[in-house]
Order: sequence, then structure tokens, then C-alpha cells
Amino acid sequence: MRTAFLPAIREGFANLRRSPGRTLLRWLAKGILGFVAISLALVLIYKWVPVPITATMLLDEKVWEEGGLTKDWESLDNIDRNLVTAVIAAEDGKFCTHNGFDTEAIAKAAARNLQGGRIRGGSTITQQTAKNVFLWQGGGYFRKGMEAWFAFLIEQVWGKRRIMEVYLNVAETGIATYGAEAGSQRYFGHSAARMTRSEAARMAAALPLPKKRPVVNPGGFTRRYGNMIAARMGVVRRDGLDSCVYD
Repeated sequence: MRTAFLPAIREGFANLRRSPGRTLLRWLAKGILGFVAISLALVLIYKWVPVPITATMLLDEKVWEEGGLTKDWESLDNIDRNLVTAVIAAEDGKFCTHNGFDTEAIAKAAARNLQGGRIRGGSTITQQTAKNVFLWQGGGYFRKGMEAWFAFLIEQVWGKRRIMEVYLNVAETGIATYGAEAGSQRYFGHSAARMTRSEAARMAAALPLPKKRPVVNPGGFTRRYGNMIAARMGVVRRDGLDSCVYD
């Protein structure tokens, strides 16, 4: 009985090791470890190296219709502080104080979405940067989960100043146009290094829908929103809500 029982146990463990479920788990673990390693490597590289291209740019139909995209990478030192202040006023007033996620904004967006209508997000500048650099546009829980992972990483590795620098260089600022410098040249005919408060506010107002919202001579909602952003910019500067980018 005893000698027959031990081989049966050994055979059972051998079968378990050969089972499809165990093989699947092993490959799944390898896939997760590989993803973590690649994502960490990319985040470390982009801490220092300009982002050359993104999925958003490659999947932008207007880029192909226009025969290419216009983008110019610029150091944050060469981007006017007015634009930094404007995007914080427009997109993420808590940029300097949150850890990548604005839980209050997310909760409010979820409550609005439950009421129906157009789906709204509560994304911070950090989350938008993570999506724009490493992922693709569109919704879905899987993509949002990956966005959260990359947002966490860049907060830990890049810091606020680098996040803002990358955000302003990869954000879509017009049809087949990406980055603050290309957008400033397109709309105002001069470098992003010298943007007025009004220009910065108008560009920030158009950022969520740059293909539809005019930056030059805006009217209606875009004009009113730009004026509101310009007014908020004074609060951002007065209360030091952009200080983490420059301290």
C-alpha cells in the first residue's frame, strides 16, 4: 500500500506540471514581467530622450491626409510660462499637489456619466501624458488600467517638470500638428517661447478638441472658455499652482 501510494503522488505532481492551465499561467506570468520590464525601460528612456513618435500621431487620419505631421520638440525652458499656467488653469488645477490622480475629479466624472449623455473623464495632465505617449486614444477599462500604470510610473520617475515638458510637446495642437512650438508657429507665427496670456489661453481652450476648436479668432464657446482660462491664470500664478514646474 505504502509503496504504491508514493508513485501515485509523484505521478499526480508530474501531471500537474504538464497541465495546460499551469503552462498558461507560466506564460501569463512571463508576459506580465515582460510588459513591466519594457514599460520601465521606456519610462526611463523618455525621462531624458525626446519622444520621437506616438501611437496617437501614427493613427491620426489627418496626418496621412495632410501628407505628414508637423512637430517640433522644445525644452520647457523654451516654452513660455504663460502656456504652462494656461494648461494648468484649463486641465488640471491640482497638478502640483496630486500624485497623478485627482480622485475628486474622477468621482465627479463618474457621477455625471451615470446620468447619461457624453462620457466625461477626470484625467489629470499626468494621465493625459501617459495616454498620449505610451497608449492610444479611446476608452475602455483595459486602456484605462494601463494608463493608470504609466501615470504612476512617470510620477515616480519623471517628476512634475518633465511630465509638463513632455505633455506640451506631444499634445495635439491642431490638424496634423503636435506640440506647443508647432502650434504656436501655426497659429501665431512665432515661437512658443514668447506667448502672450491671451494666446496661451486660446491654445489651452482648444486642446481637448484641436481639430474642431479654432485658436485664431475663436467664437462662441471657445472664445468664452478662453476668456475664463485667462482669468484663472491669474489665480494659478498668484497661488503658486504652477510652482512645482519651476521650483
